[in-house]
This record gives sequence, C-alpha cells and structure tokens, in this order.
Amino acid sequence: MDNFKSTQENPLRHVAIIMDGNNRWAKREGRQGIAGHKAGVERIRDVLRACQDEGVEALTLFAFSSENWRRPPKEVEALMGLFYSYLKKEARKLADENVALRVIGNRDRFDKKLLKAIDQAEAIASEGSATLVIAADYGGCWDIAQSARTLAEQVKLGALEPSAISEQLLTDNLSTQGLPPLDMLVRTGGEYRISNFLLWQAAYAELYFSPLLWPEFGADAMREAIEEFRGRQRRFGKTGEQLKQEAASA
Repeated sequence: MDNFKSTQENPLRHVAIIMDGNNRWAKREGRQGIAGHKAGVERIRDVLRACQDEGVEALTLFAFSSENWRRPPKEVEALMGLFYSYLKKEARKLADENVALRVIGNRDRFDKKLLKAIDQAEAIASEGSATLVIAADYGGCWDIAQSARTLAEQVKLGALEPSAISEQLLTDNLSTQGLPPLDMLVRTGGEYRISNFLLWQAAYAELYFSPLLWPEFGADAMREAIEEFRGRQRRFGKTGEQLKQEAASA
C-alpha cells in the first residue's frame, strides 16, 4: 500500500470520526445490539483504506467514550470484548500495511487482559507512514484536564513558569501530541453534536455530518466526505478575499 501523501491544494492530513448508529442499525435489522457493533468494526477497514487512498496521514476513531461506561453492563462487556478481538486480529495487518496503531484515552478502568492487548498491539504496529488512532475511554474534557494537570505539575516542580503556559504547550501535552492538527471531524448516524470528542483539537476542524448509520458508512461515503472537505474554504479567521489575494500572489 502506498505511503500517505497529501498533495492537494486543500490538504487533508487528519480525519476523526464519531462512529455513531451501530445500535440503531442492529435494531432496524432486527438483530441484537452487539451485531451492530460487529458490523461497525468491519467498516473500519473500508474507511481506513479510503483515507489511505486519499492521502490522509492520521485517522482517529471514537471507539468508546468516557460516558459509555453508563451503558448496560452487558453491552459494555461486549464492547470491551470486541475491542480486545480487534487488537489481537488487526495489529499485524496494520503493521503489514505500514500503519501505526495508537490508543488514546484513560486506561485506568481497563482490565489487565485488555491493557496487555493494547500494549502488544501498539508494539506490533509501532511504526508506519500513517497512524490509526483509537480513542477508548476518551473524553475531550478529560484530555484537556490531563494536559493542564501535566503543566501544573511542572509548575509545582519549578520546571515551568505559569507565564510560559501557552496554547501550543497545552496542545503538546494532549493525548494527540505528535499527530497532525485535526482537519475534519465526521459524525455518522444523523446526530449533530461532537459528544465530548477532541474538543480542543476540533477548534478549527471542518465538521461533516452524515445521515448514514456507521455500519452503512463505507469507502464511498468516506470519499464523499473528503470531496466535500476539499471544496470548502478554510479561512482561519481571514476573509475569503484575503485568501484569494494570497493564492494569486503565491
């Protein structure tokens, strides 16, 4: 598989997806909820391949939020089992495809078996020209808080002056440190909210909402989202006229 290369005038380096609609898909199909989650896992391969083909460097998936622990215990147990199976089955395939795997989120509530599987999968797929990021037990508020806590500890130790704390320094201590800035945040399932996902990182990301339930969101749907992104004008506070002048003088 070719390395990820971003050669577009409107480069798309980092895509994040809220994979919503698994339970609704299963209910519509007259199946148990876990069947929707299993079908959703299959879509990861399709979407990852589409992103690779389109030159995306990092794909971040919202697999399990910090609020998802409130779901019925049997569903949570099933989700943890699916996560474990995915890590065991897919790590070697990702490595063979030159894709690094990274798991972000608070790991304190995972059992030892799952923690070991995460460590092993990340070690197997430790390097690549692209990165697949799985956000598990993740929340955007948690991410900002843990970054602030890290900086506060440095201040306490005398290694950092409070006046030196900047937006960039906080960014550098988020769980997504080292990844390209987030360009596009996709949510499937027809809902119009970002549900505590990558709150800081999404400050200037383009938002794309799809009515498709996640098990229906395949490679073609991902390409449609990317095509729309590339047709948008990203101004970052500037006017459209300024961008036109800059493009003309480039």
